[in-house]
Amino acid sequence: MNIVILDGFAANPGDLRWDEIAALGELAVYDRTPPDLLIERAERAQLLLTNKTVLSRDIIEQLPELRYIGLLSTGCNVVDLAAARARGVPVTNIPAYSTASVAQMTFALLLELAMHARAHSDSVRAGGWASSRDFCYTVAPLTELEGKTLGIVGFGQIGRAVAAIAQSFGMRALVCRRPANGAEITHSPTLRETSFDEVLRGSDMISLHCPLTDETQGLINSETIAKMRPGAWLINTSRGPVLNEGDVAAALREGRLGGCGLDVLSTEPPRADNPLLTAPNCIITPHIAWATKEARARLLQIAAENLRAFLRGAPQNVVND
Repeated sequence: MNIVILDGFAANPGDLRWDEIAALGELAVYDRTPPDLLIERAERAQLLLTNKTVLSRDIIEQLPELRYIGLLSTGCNVVDLAAARARGVPVTNIPAYSTASVAQMTFALLLELAMHARAHSDSVRAGGWASSRDFCYTVAPLTELEGKTLGIVGFGQIGRAVAAIAQSFGMRALVCRRPANGAEITHSPTLRETSFDEVLRGSDMISLHCPLTDETQGLINSETIAKMRPGAWLINTSRGPVLNEGDVAAALREGRLGGCGLDVLSTEPPRADNPLLTAPNCIITPHIAWATKEARARLLQIAAENLRAFLRGAPQNVVND
């Protein structure tokens, strides 16, 4: 079996090994694949793995040997699932490998907004403390999380992990979720399920953990921001297009939002004119919540398990049934 990985660098920049996958066939790994080299690299592959390299209908139809597509991610929007289904090619993804890491990043962003650790460190290194007349000083307001209300939009595994961390900080959590998500929620004085509107109106901070769908695209916009508490914070570690970025940037400039912590943007890498890049009180990290070494090791292990299951004739984690 010829196995081709089109863009392995993000998942494995060199600190992990491809051995489990290599044991299953003749493996070729490319760090990145530009569009003009895609057919050349993929045309002999029976088993094709991709992270963000787009496999459109046109591409899939030009790959006569293709029997399997494995995503090195949870999201599957880079593959034309219907085209793969029409060819009888299963597409698998990697579920639930980065739950702890994304929840951790959610609070890294939240804590940075609360304590401004980097801004204070930069000030100290620039000589601010050495020249201070007092034993301490602040360069930005500090906020205690205990007693605050965190709104959680989306309550899958990551949303649940974020709620548990919030409760450990002494926060209350208001949760809204998709009707299709039937997982039972046990209400308590610190955790309550409610409507999206009440989450907007009742939260000091809102954290987004919903998938990108027709219903959630542009979910946070001028209308929904107007329902939030003045100065509320917004955290997004889900998908960039869940925000109307122009509306969010305007709300930050006007003070209607007190701060944002974002790990995702609508286009990645972003355009230089993305309004959030110059918005005040906006922390942006380059889509790395998933990318701890531990999470990436789980990703590679599950990718190998998905391949083995396909080769046994019992595919798992199929997203185009």
